[in-house]
Amino acid sequence: MASHLNRRTALGLGTIATAGAVFGLPAVASAAPSGGAASTAEPTPLRAARKVGRIYARETASAGGNWQAYVTVAGSSEVAVSDEPDTVLEAYSVNKIAVATAVLDKVDRGLLTLDQRVDVTAAIVVPGGDGIFSLDGAYPSSVTLGHVLAALLTVSDDTAVRLCGLVAPAAEINEILVAKGFPQTQVEPVANPNRFFLGRSTPRETHGLLQALVAGTLLSPASTQVILSRLRAPIAFTDGIRREMSSDERLRIATKAGWFDAARHEAGIIFDGAGAPVLTYAIFADGQAGADDFGATHPAVAARAKMGRAFLDTVDALSGDPAVRVAKAPRYRPSNGG
Repeated sequence: MASHLNRRTALGLGTIATAGAVFGLPAVASAAPSGGAASTAEPTPLRAARKVGRIYARETASAGGNWQAYVTVAGSSEVAVSDEPDTVLEAYSVNKIAVATAVLDKVDRGLLTLDQRVDVTAAIVVPGGDGIFSLDGAYPSSVTLGHVLAALLTVSDDTAVRLCGLVAPAAEINEILVAKGFPQTQVEPVANPNRFFLGRSTPRETHGLLQALVAGTLLSPASTQVILSRLRAPIAFTDGIRREMSSDERLRIATKAGWFDAARHEAGIIFDGAGAPVLTYAIFADGQAGADDFGATHPAVAARAKMGRAFLDTVDALSGDPAVRVAKAPRYRPSNGG
């Protein structure tokens, strides 16, 4: 615990040299004064990574508690934050991306289809919690697997987790994730083979799963788009990284949050205007004040909102690798019915 407190004290100093020491970045003698040459220099991935590291250091020190994270700029070429990245921890709903990956892997192999239907019974609906299934109250019913994945990845529906378990049991999900190179990203089986807790991951593995997704090495192009389109949707999580952004800016962020007990996590990707990734983040937090606050006012969530605005501004002038460009999110077009 003493070393952890010392690390937080170091973060509070807010100097570039300290940030470099903590996050493994090249340290420099001092920060350039506001309006100086460094502030107007052409942005580079290295310069952006250093700034992202300072932003993370400042906001986590202000929020307090425990943080683990892995953040890179320009693919994985520049590590901005490496803060206990191999710590295995409860990922909570961030692992819904991993669950969706396993289900879509079965779709890619022809074992499932997005238009096949699953039964929604009163017994399978999680009372309360997050999502829309618990608000229906008219069961039994049935929905398509595509509907399940949309609810899982946008409004983080808890019942959707159980519905995924009907078509991809816990043991199979874990086998698929291991085969894809993510042995620490695993759901936690229970006595019922079709039920599970969302399990564990590490910041580095969650980050790696996201990068494999946009690189096209995780799933087929169609299945990749299923995940990214849901994570970038306007109804996906907006309290954290995306909070202080316009509607168009939010569409450039694919993000998934997870919360339970004192934990407040978020992981995702920032894309440039052409649809290429320019920053990938996996940020896990717990131990802050307000454990019963699951809203935007929680200190860790508020800190991520500040990070998100500053991260986007920092990388906004960078262009990602066009070789890993994904389809741009369609422009948000609200409806008035009719």
